[in-house]
Amino acid sequence: MKILRIDVSILIVTSVLLLTFIGSSPILGTSLSGQISCTDPRGDGHCINMVFKRVENSIVQVTRKIPNPLNPQLKNNTALGSGFIYDKDGHIITNNHVVGDAKIVDVTFVDGNRYTAMVVGKDVFSDIAVLKIIEKTSHPTRPLVLGNSSKLEIGEPVIAIGNPFGLSDTVTTGIISQVGRLLPNPMGFSISNIIQTDAPINPGNSGGPLLNMNGQVVGINTAVLSSTGAFSGIGLAIPSNSVALIVPVLIQRGNYSHPYLGLSGATLTSDLTGTVDGLPNNFKGVLVNSIVKSGPADIAGIRGSITDQYGKVHGGDIIISIDRHPVIRFEDLITYLDEHKSVGDSVMLKVYRNGKLLDVNATLQPRPSPIPYLQTQAPPNPP
Repeated sequence: MKILRIDVSILIVTSVLLLTFIGSSPILGTSLSGQISCTDPRGDGHCINMVFKRVENSIVQVTRKIPNPLNPQLKNNTALGSGFIYDKDGHIITNNHVVGDAKIVDVTFVDGNRYTAMVVGKDVFSDIAVLKIIEKTSHPTRPLVLGNSSKLEIGEPVIAIGNPFGLSDTVTTGIISQVGRLLPNPMGFSISNIIQTDAPINPGNSGGPLLNMNGQVVGINTAVLSSTGAFSGIGLAIPSNSVALIVPVLIQRGNYSHPYLGLSGATLTSDLTGTVDGLPNNFKGVLVNSIVKSGPADIAGIRGSITDQYGKVHGGDIIISIDRHPVIRFEDLITYLDEHKSVGDSVMLKVYRNGKLLDVNATLQPRPSPIPYLQTQAPPNPP
C-alpha cells in the first residue's frame, strides 16, 4: 500500500510520472450558503453543475518546470497540479508538493488565460503553499468560501475539482468517508485531522478544492492511498480549518511555525501493553517510544521506552491526557497541539509511570528545520 502525492509530472514526450509520498476568506460574489444544496450528488447532476458553474472561474491549473539534472540543456519536464483563489487580493492556495522548490509557477484559468505567479509562502509540514499572480490581470478575483471542516459528517456528499492527469476542470463526486486521519509526511511529522473521501481524485488533483454542496471549500485534495498508484477509493484532503489557521500566517510571514513536543509514540495496543509492567487491562493512552534530546518532553522529564541488555523492550511513560483532554489515540495528541496550541505555550500532560499518575508541564518549541529530515530520512511507510 502506498500513499501518493497527486500532482502530475509530465515529460515533454507526454509520459506520466507519479511522485511517491504518498481572517475569514471573502465570499464568492454573494453568499453561497442556502442557495445551493444537494443531498445526493450522484443522483442530481443539475445540482453538481450549479456548484461547478459558481466556482469554476476560481479554480486554476498550476504548472511548474522541473530542470533536468542530467542535462540542463534539454527541455524541462513539467509538473501539474491544481489550486483555487483564496481572497480578493488574488492569493491562490495549492499544495506545497505542487510548487516544490520553485519560486515562480504558471497558473491557468478555465478560460485559458495563463499568468505567472510567485510563491509567497509555503509550509512543508502541512503541505500548503500560497501563490500570487505577478502581472496585472483583468480576470476577476472571485475567492471561494472556506467551510468549517470540523462540522463535516460521515456520509456527507462532496465534490472534488481539479486537473487529474492534466485533464483540466474535471469534476468528481463522493462522500466523506472519515475524518481525523493522520497522513505520513517525509518531513518526519504526520499531518493531522486529514479528511478521507471516496470522491475519485488522481495525480493532478493536488491542491484543488474539496467542496461541500453549498460550494464551500472543506479541504484541499492532496493524496491517495493506493497499492497501484491509481485511485482505489481512498482520497485524502487537508481540512479547511487548517487552511484558515495557516494561510493568513503564510501570506504575512512566508512560513508557519508549528508547536513541537519532541517525542514519538504509539497508540496503546495489546502488544504494547505487555511492555509496561503492572499496566491494568484495557488501559488507554499513548505509549512514549523516544524523546528528542533537549526537546520540550526531555526538559519536562518525560521518559521514553528502553531496550535492556537482553533485547527486551520496557515501555516508557503513557500519556493519558493533555490539558485535561483525554488522549486515547496518537492522533488525539497531534490534533490537539495543531489546533489549540502555539509555539511558547505550556501544556500539562498526565502520564502513567510505575503505577502512578503524574502531572508534567512542558513548554512547546518550534519544530526543527525539515532539512535534517530530508537529508537523513527516507519517507515513512504508510500505516
